[in-house]
Amino acid sequence: MGYGALVSFEGVVRPVTKQGEPLDRLILDHHPRMTVSSLERIAREGAARFDICALSVVHRAGAMAPGEIIVLVAVASDHRRAAFQCADYLMDRLKTEAVFWKREQGPFGERWIEPTQRDTEDRERWNEEKTGH
Repeated sequence: MGYGALVSFEGVVRPVTKQGEPLDRLILDHHPRMTVSSLERIAREGAARFDICALSVVHRAGAMAPGEIIVLVAVASDHRRAAFQCADYLMDRLKTEAVFWKREQGPFGERWIEPTQRDTEDRERWNEEKTGH
C-alpha cells in the first residue's frame, strides 16, 4: 500500500549566531554509538506515536559552513496531518535530545551551544498534546 503524504524538512546552518554575529562554521561533535542510539530511539518513538508509513532521519556531524544542510527528516503517511506532526515532533526531539555537542566559530572565537528555552518549550508541548491521524 502507498502513502498519501510525504513531508520533508531540511535544517540548514544559519549565517549568523543567535546573538546576530557572523558565523564561520558550526561543529557537531558526537560519540558514534551514543549518537546513533539517540537518533534511532527518537525515530522509533516518533513512528510509534503517529500513524505513519515510513520515516527517515539523517543527521550530519563534524564541521559545517553556513548554508550547509545539518539534518533531514522525511515522513510518509496516509494523511498529511500525521506526516507534518511527526516531522515537527522529530525536530523538537532532535533539537533537545540527540546526543551531539555543538560549538560555533566566528570572529568572536568559539563557544558551546546549548538548547534554548524555546527548544525546551517546543519539546515539552508534546507531553501535553494529543495527536490525531
